[in-house]
Amino acid sequence: MSARSSEGIVTTLVTETAAALSDQAKRHFEDMLAFETDCWDVHESLKSPAPDFILVDVRGPVSFAKGHVPSAINIPHDKMIASRMAEYPKDKVFVVYCAGPHCNGANKAAVRLARLGLPVKMMIGGVTGWLDEGFNLTNPAIAAS
Repeated sequence: MSARSSEGIVTTLVTETAAALSDQAKRHFEDMLAFETDCWDVHESLKSPAPDFILVDVRGPVSFAKGHVPSAINIPHDKMIASRMAEYPKDKVFVVYCAGPHCNGANKAAVRLARLGLPVKMMIGGVTGWLDEGFNLTNPAIAAS
């Protein structure tokens, strides 16, 4: 649907609110990249012989056992306490993920890690996004049988 303004300019629902100025948009999207990464970038980065991040599945152990992103470790967000996180290098970025866009576990984990002074990014899409990209999950329960 479109509408004509008093100046005769046709707008749609997309453009009825003006886009941000370029310098504002640049800052906004650069900031987003400081907080988030995506499944594709994680997948490609895991091919490195020495990834510069720690991938953390923040779901519960039962969900993790059913399938998780390869090389991820499992630390449920409510278990992210100072003594537990002290086991990991402080210079590595933690990349957290949960089930997907319908889950806020990764957000909760990111808050906990930031409160502990640790660098953190969220893998947007979580398990749902990983599968949507066509990537496989590790399933230790199946591999063990």
